[in-house]
Amino acid sequence: MVNGLTLGAIYALLALGYTMVYGILLMINFAHSEIFMLGAFVGCGMLTLCGALPAPLAMGLAFVVTMTVCGFAAAAIEKVAYLPLRHAPRLAPLISAIGVSIVLQNGFFLWHDDFLGFPMTLPEIQFQWGPVHFSLIQLVILASSLVLMLGLWVFVHHTRFGQAIRACSQDRQAAGLMGIPVNRMISLTFFIGAGLGGAAGILYSLYYGSIKYNMGFVPGMKAFTAAVLGGIGNVPGAMLGGLVLGVAESLGAAFLPSAQWKDVFAFGILILVLIIRPSGLLGERTAEKV
Repeated sequence: MVNGLTLGAIYALLALGYTMVYGILLMINFAHSEIFMLGAFVGCGMLTLCGALPAPLAMGLAFVVTMTVCGFAAAAIEKVAYLPLRHAPRLAPLISAIGVSIVLQNGFFLWHDDFLGFPMTLPEIQFQWGPVHFSLIQLVILASSLVLMLGLWVFVHHTRFGQAIRACSQDRQAAGLMGIPVNRMISLTFFIGAGLGGAAGILYSLYYGSIKYNMGFVPGMKAFTAAVLGGIGNVPGAMLGGLVLGVAESLGAAFLPSAQWKDVFAFGILILVLIIRPSGLLGERTAEKV
C-alpha cells in the first residue's frame, strides 16, 4: 500500500496536467509526458548545481526552477503548436501534440541517449510503524504531492484566476463576453499543469534514481489512464484516479504470480470501471448537447 500510494501520488500530479487541459480545451495533450521528462532533466541539473547546499534548500530550488521552466515551456508550446489550431477539427491539435512529443523526445535523445544517474540528495533512511516499512524518499514524495495537489485545489476554487479558468472550462465564448482573457487563461492552465508535471518528474526520478530521454512514455500513459479513471476534466477525479491506479498496480505486483502482470491488473481495473461507469469515478453524467 505504501508503494502504491507513492506511485499513485506521482501519477496523480502528472494526471492533473492532462485533465486541466482537457477540461478547458477538450484536447488530450500528449506532449505532457515529455514535459514530465523535461522536469526530470532540469531537476537533475539543478540538484547537481546545488549539490553543496543543504538538502532541503537544494530540493526547494530544484522544484521552483523546474516547475517554472516546465511551465514556460508548455505555455510556449501552446502558443506555437495549439493556438493556431484553436478552431480546427479536434484531430488537428491531437496530431500536433503527438508531433511535439516526438520532437522533444528526439531532441533529448540527440543530447543524451542513455540512462543518466539522478542525484540522490536525500539520505537512505528507513522508518517502521508497526508492520509497515517506508523510506524518507517515500515520505517526501507523498508530502510534496499532497501539498501541491492541495495548493492546486485552493487555487482553482478560491482565487479569481481559478474562477476564470473554471468559467473558460464551462463556456469559453461566454467567458470571453464577460471580459475574461480566454487565451491567457488557457496559457495559465498549460503553465500550471506543466509545473505539476515537472514536479512529478523530479519525484519519479528520486524514486527510481535514473532518467532517460524516453522516460515519460509509460508514466504519461498511466497518468492519462488515471485521468480517465477519475473522470477526464475533473481535478479531484485525477487525484483519486492516480492514487487508485498506483495502489492497484502495487497490489498486482504483490499478489500476482509475476510482477510483470501488474500493468495488466491495473488496466483491467480501468476497463472494468469504465464499463460500469463510462464517465469515470468522479465524472459527471451530463446530457449531450444537440
